[in-house]
Amino acid sequence: MSPDEYCQQKTAQSGSSFYYSFLFLPPERRRAITALYAFCREVDDTVDETTDQSVARIKLAWWRNEVAQAYSGTPTHPVMLALQPHLQPYDLKQEHLQAIIDGMEMDLDQSRYLDYPNLRKYCWHVAGVVGILSASIFGVTNPQTLQYAETLGLAFQLTNIIRDVGEDARKGRIYLPISELQQFNVTAADLLNARHSEKFEALMKFQADRAQGLYDEAFALLPRADRRAQRPGLMMAAIYRTLLGEIERDGFHVLNQKISLTPLRKLWLAWKTYVRG
Repeated sequence: MSPDEYCQQKTAQSGSSFYYSFLFLPPERRRAITALYAFCREVDDTVDETTDQSVARIKLAWWRNEVAQAYSGTPTHPVMLALQPHLQPYDLKQEHLQAIIDGMEMDLDQSRYLDYPNLRKYCWHVAGVVGILSASIFGVTNPQTLQYAETLGLAFQLTNIIRDVGEDARKGRIYLPISELQQFNVTAADLLNARHSEKFEALMKFQADRAQGLYDEAFALLPRADRRAQRPGLMMAAIYRTLLGEIERDGFHVLNQKISLTPLRKLWLAWKTYVRG
């Protein structure tokens, strides 16, 4: 299996909404974004699938070195072998790839966030930076496009947090800020024991409104000149925003189930956004 095939398989198996937007890219950009996504999955799996934290830290340190080796021209892992040819052409900065690893390490260091500014810092590492790197691959002529992509990445991550509240709680992680849990009188025990209530719904409505505001902010930042190139991000946004709407219409019943869209609906939303241009 070639490095590109390895990344393709890793991406397709993830079942991610992002996969559907990659299908509409020219081959070279599709290979680059697929390799980037596979990298994100690899380092994320390092934390999620390793029960021993000390082992996870050793693996993340290995990935830090592997990223550095890719920039010196000597990577060894299939993902970095696939990504390395695209680093210079798309101006993918090493500090951004390292920042993603920093974000994964944050999951080893803390499972609660005191307030939204602290949560936003985490979201920047695991999603905002990914937005910047992705936009660079799609094509950027205006620096403001990177601000759009960073903001859109934050909106995606907040949508993920809303969708995965119950699942994350069962893993011992609560990403909803402690200050906001207190504001709405919802306890960590409520989340851990899947106690749905009007207070919980109000808390989640507050989170959803914030995410919706970030989607609006991102779209307002996107320069018209780069809109066509950035269609993959807009496809992802169509899928994620539709998902957020479904969660809200379902009354935020996310503590004991994971709400998702069917693959066919994701593909339809991506295609509709592509055609709209």
